[in-house]
Amino acid sequence: MRYFLPDSQDLVDPSFDFDTERRLATRQRQRDDLYAHEVFTERAYDGILVSKGIVDGFGATTSRYTLAQRQRLLRTGAPDFFRLSRVKWGAIPMMGDCGAFTYVKEEKPPYTVEDLASFYVECGFDYGISLDHVILAYQPEWDQTGALAEMQERQELTLSLAQNFFDLHQRDALPFTPLGVAQGWSPRSYARSLKELQRIGYRYVAVGGMVPLKTHEILATLREMNCVRRDDTRLHLLGISRIETVQDFARLGVASFDSTAPLRQAFKDGKDNFYTLQRTYTAVRIPQVEGNPKLQKLISSGKLNQERARELEKACLEAMRRFDAGEVKVDHVLERLSRYEEFYDGEASHQDAYREVLEVRPWKHCPCDVCRTLGYHIILFRGAERNRRRGFHNTWVFYRRLQRELGLAAA
Repeated sequence: MRYFLPDSQDLVDPSFDFDTERRLATRQRQRDDLYAHEVFTERAYDGILVSKGIVDGFGATTSRYTLAQRQRLLRTGAPDFFRLSRVKWGAIPMMGDCGAFTYVKEEKPPYTVEDLASFYVECGFDYGISLDHVILAYQPEWDQTGALAEMQERQELTLSLAQNFFDLHQRDALPFTPLGVAQGWSPRSYARSLKELQRIGYRYVAVGGMVPLKTHEILATLREMNCVRRDDTRLHLLGISRIETVQDFARLGVASFDSTAPLRQAFKDGKDNFYTLQRTYTAVRIPQVEGNPKLQKLISSGKLNQERARELEKACLEAMRRFDAGEVKVDHVLERLSRYEEFYDGEASHQDAYREVLEVRPWKHCPCDVCRTLGYHIILFRGAERNRRRGFHNTWVFYRRLQRELGLAAA
C-alpha cells in the first residue's frame, strides 16, 4: 500500500539559525527552501498528491502558490518543480486531483473535465483523478427512505464527469493513469458508484467524502464495495490515514491513500505533536513574543507586559538548552515553562505532558535526519521552521509505522 503526501507547499529554510532565529538575507524561498524529500536521506512517503484547488485557490481557500510558482509548475512540470531528480530514494510518482473540498459549497465544480485534464498533462502527473463533487453526508438509512435530491445529483454528476474524463483520456491517449471517483452516502451507494466506474473502464478508483467518517463506517463501506469490486480494480482513499486498520484496508482492495495528518498534527493538534514508533508526545510550547499573533494581541491591548514576556521566553529557551546539555534537571525546566505559561495563559497547564516528554527525551533516540540535525529544537512548539520540521519528522515516522503494520521494511 502506497502513501501519498498531499502538497501544501510545506518547505523549510536550511539557512535558518535556531539559536539566533534569523535567516540569510539572500534566501529565496522557492530556490533555497527544501521539501521533505530533499531533507530525508531515506524514504518518507511513496508519492506526492497535488490538488488543482490548492494550486489555483478557490473562494475562501487561497492558493498556496504564488503566481510565479503556478506559472513555473505548469511550464516545467511537477517533477522539475519539486526537484524530484535530486531524490535518492528512487521514484516518487505524482498524483493530481481537483481539490473538491475547495468548492464543496458550490452547486457545481468550477472546472471542466478539459480544464482538469489539461492541468494534469501540463504538470506531468503520473496519475490523474477525475472531476468530482463531494458528498458530505453519511446516512445509510437513505437507502430505504431515499437520499436528498442534492446528494443524488452530486453522485450522478460525479459519475457523468468520470465518464467524460475517461472518454477524453482514451480519445487523446493522455499520458497519465486515470482514476474515477466514488462518492456516496452509504455503503450501498458507494458500491453503486464503484460498479458504474468499473463499467466505464476504470481499474483504479479514488474513494472520496470519507474524511469525516468513523473507522467502522469506512470499513463497512469498503466491505460493501468489495462485493462488487473486480479483482483487478485498486482503490485509493482520499484523505484517510487510519494506520491501525491498514491491513483490513489492504484486504479490501485499498492500494494507496493520502493524508496530511502526520504533518499537521505537529502544530495543529492539542497534544499529539511528536510521533515515535510506539506513541505520540506533546511538544513544549514556548511562544515567540515577536511572532505569536495571540501573544502579540495581548501585548498590544495592554493585558501583558512585553518586556516581562521577553524575560520569561528567554528563560525557557535557556532552560531547554541547558537541559539538553545535561546542565539542569527536568524540574528546573518545568518551573520556567510553568511561569511563562501562567503569564500568557493562566488557564492552561501542560506540566504533566511536559514532564513526560522531557523525562523520555524521545528526540535523542530518533534516527531521522531532522532529529539528528535539529536536536531538542524539534520538540519546541515555536514558529514555522521548528513546527514544520517536526511535521516532516512525523511523516518519516508515520511511513515506518505503515511499513511495520504491512510487514514491510522501510526503504
